[in-house]
Amino acid sequence: MSEPSKTPVVNSYTEWDPLEEVIVGVVEGGAVNDWEPGFEAMIPEGRLELIKSYHLENAGQPHTDAQLIPAQRELEEFVRILRAEGITVRRPDVLDNTRPYSTPYFDCKSGWGQYNPRDVMIVIGQEIIESSMSWQCRYFEFQSYRRLVKDYFSRGARWTQAPKATMSEELYKPDHKRGPNWEWVTTEFEPAWDAADIARCGRDLFFQRSHTSNRFAAEWLQRHLGDEYRVHVVEFEDDRAVHIDATFLPLAPGKILVNPDRPMKNMPDWLKKSGWEFLECPRTTFPRDLPSFRGFEWLSINMLSLDEKRIIVEAQEEPLIRALRDWGFEPIPVAYRNCYKHGGSFHCSTVDIRRRGTLQSYF
Repeated sequence: MSEPSKTPVVNSYTEWDPLEEVIVGVVEGGAVNDWEPGFEAMIPEGRLELIKSYHLENAGQPHTDAQLIPAQRELEEFVRILRAEGITVRRPDVLDNTRPYSTPYFDCKSGWGQYNPRDVMIVIGQEIIESSMSWQCRYFEFQSYRRLVKDYFSRGARWTQAPKATMSEELYKPDHKRGPNWEWVTTEFEPAWDAADIARCGRDLFFQRSHTSNRFAAEWLQRHLGDEYRVHVVEFEDDRAVHIDATFLPLAPGKILVNPDRPMKNMPDWLKKSGWEFLECPRTTFPRDLPSFRGFEWLSINMLSLDEKRIIVEAQEEPLIRALRDWGFEPIPVAYRNCYKHGGSFHCSTVDIRRRGTLQSYF
């Protein structure tokens, strides 16, 4: 019988310290989300009208068995593998996302789901921070995790909810420019952010300015965390930027996997001179001729590190698996492409609650 962990019940400072406990999302209860101001910014321009029509016509409809069952099988196998590696896995509550709701600022035909805990909360040190979110269909998504968060709080964790965005019309710029001279669809009216726009390297947190996260939120996070942490706002050459973890993913001390199509626009000199290695992710094996290619092309980067060596990677990404082995990692292939349509890959569908590590400076 293994000894209980001496790590605090909630504890995580990096993307790579040894993983002991994780929340894995579920696909049950999900629905076709409503069309809304912040959503179109992430849609490839060539498919914009087709996808917009689909959401306007089907908002609030539950996912079909054909969408759910293959993804459920992959999720359960992923959970089995994590548990076999000695990791505690917990799951959120299933909510009915087909129900419409309204606030004083907007009406929404449905929620979305509870597959992506990475977007809803982040653990920094021994604190769970719930992000404010920026899509109206995700306004109440945090409720799926409240049972778990209250349990962690009762066992000693710190718990903070960031200022909740109203998501009123002032937060969005619906006529934002697309293409080479793009503009962000989110304004600086109020703090808005998805936690998946943050990559953690100990004292240094990389915060992506994107269509889902603004500088106001980065400033709130820096003041909240105080001088022990440094929040670096970064931007990439990506006119559809939503979440940093398909663009820039630290895998171990000194090693970051990056997207060759999305270089960092404002890389600071201290990072360039840090001595860290940047490996460009190999091209995906996902079929280019499928309509979903533009949305799923870089989900291969969206991996989950179990420690500085072991890393969960999509089973069909053979070039990436070879590259990781050559770089000193021990990739664990897991089939996951049926899960992509629910909002992402391994990193998106998890949030690490406890990693065995302490606060350190790596730069």
